Amino acid sequence: MDGILNINKPPGKTSFGIVAMVKRLSGERRVGHSGTLDPDATGVLPVCLGRGTRVVEFLVDTTKIYRAEIELGTATDTYDSSGKITRRGDPSKIDRAQVESALDAFRGSIRQTPPMYSAVKHRGKPLYKLARAGIEVERKSRTVKIHRLELVDWQPPVATVEVECSKGTYIRSLAHDLGQSLGCGAHLKSLVRTRCGLFDIKDAISMSQLEEAFRHGYWEHFLYPVDIVLQDYNAVVMDDAAEEAMKNGSPVVLEQGNSQGSKGSSRQKYCRAYSADGRFLGILRHVPDKGIWQPKKVLI
Repeated sequence: MDGILNINKPPGKTSFGIVAMVKRLSGERRVGHSGTLDPDATGVLPVCLGRGTRVVEFLVDTTKIYRAEIELGTATDTYDSSGKITRRGDPSKIDRAQVESALDAFRGSIRQTPPMYSAVKHRGKPLYKLARAGIEVERKSRTVKIHRLELVDWQPPVATVEVECSKGTYIRSLAHDLGQSLGCGAHLKSLVRTRCGLFDIKDAISMSQLEEAFRHGYWEHFLYPVDIVLQDYNAVVMDDAAEEAMKNGSPVVLEQGNSQGSKGSSRQKYCRAYSADGRFLGILRHVPDKGIWQPKKVLI
C-alpha cells in the first residue's frame, strides 16, 4: 500500500482529519500529508501512504498555486473570515488599478510575518495556542517567493487573485498585508489550492469518491506511484552490487552513461535509483567533492 493520493480537501476538515480518515479507510498506519491547508480552505492535498511517506519532503518543497478571495474593508485577528474583526475601513474609493498597483509589492522574494493563528512554534508552543490564550508574541519574518500573482477578478470589495508561490507562504498574511498597503484592512475570504507540485485539482478526488472506491475495492486506481513526485530528477539503473550497497546505506559510484534524463547525473543534487528489472529503489544524493552518490532515501 505504497503511493500518493491526490485528494480535494473539503471545507471544515483539517488536514490531520483527512489523514485520519485515510488511515481508517486503508488500514495503513503510515499516512501523512504534504502541506497543511487551513480548515476553511479547500483543494489539493496530496496524502502519502506506506513508503510514499518517505518522499513527503520532496512534495513539501514544490511550488503551490492558490486561488484566493480577499475581502477589503475588514481585518481580523486570524487574517481570514473565521476570526474576530480587529479593524474596519472604507474600501469604496479603491478601484482595480489601485489593487493592481498594490500587488506589485508582493511579487518576487518578499519578507512575510507568520500570523499569530498559525502552527509556527514559539519556544516549543504553536502560536495558535498562545493566540487562543490572548497572548501575542513578536514573530520573525521570513523570506518567501511569489513566482506569480495575478488579479483575476475584481468585484468590490472582493479581489480574487491567483498566487503561485514557494513553500512556507501564508496566503492569509498576503491578504492582511494587502489590506494594510491599501489602508483599509483586508482578510482572506476563501482559499482554494489548485495545484501542489504536479498534482492538479482537475485530477483530485473528493473524500466521498475515495470512500466509495474503498467500499468497492477499486481505490488503488487513484494511487499514484511513489516516484512520480521525483520525475524532475534523472533515473539511474543499478547493478546488483550497487543495489546491495544502497540497501546497506553505503555510497555508490555511478558510471557515465547509465543515467536517463535531460541532464548529466552529476549536475543534479539527487537522482532516482532503479533495479535492472524496474523496481524503484530510492533516492541518491550527489557528493560532488568525492564523486559519489550517497543513499538519501532507501525504499528497498
